[in-house]
Amino acid sequence: MKPDSDTNAILQRLLRLVSAAHLPEVEISTHYGLPALKVGGKAFVSIKNTETIVLSLPVDCKEQLIEIAPEIYFQSDHYIGWPSLPVRIAKIGDTELQVRLTEAWRFRAPKKLRTAVDAI
Repeated sequence: MKPDSDTNAILQRLLRLVSAAHLPEVEISTHYGLPALKVGGKAFVSIKNTETIVLSLPVDCKEQLIEIAPEIYFQSDHYIGWPSLPVRIAKIGDTELQVRLTEAWRFRAPKKLRTAVDAI
């Protein structure tokens, strides 16, 4: 995916919310060729396209969110059985997105880093 102004705006929104959540050691990178944010070398969110981001979350959490808010969270055949949750970026507010980014960061962050953050 070639970065454009819409993708950059999504990336800037994600970075702003990650910063507001005080999530350490986040790096801008790519994941399967898509713009992504990583912690400990693992992607916790990627930008699939200008309409969709994909969060890394446990499968049981993913299924609950799809059931609770199908207008925001959805499933595609590609992600069935995987800890990856597609999100309609235009449908999710900043407060909820920050919560989900924090959950995704915690899911992918190394245990030592999570423990250090919890101690603060």
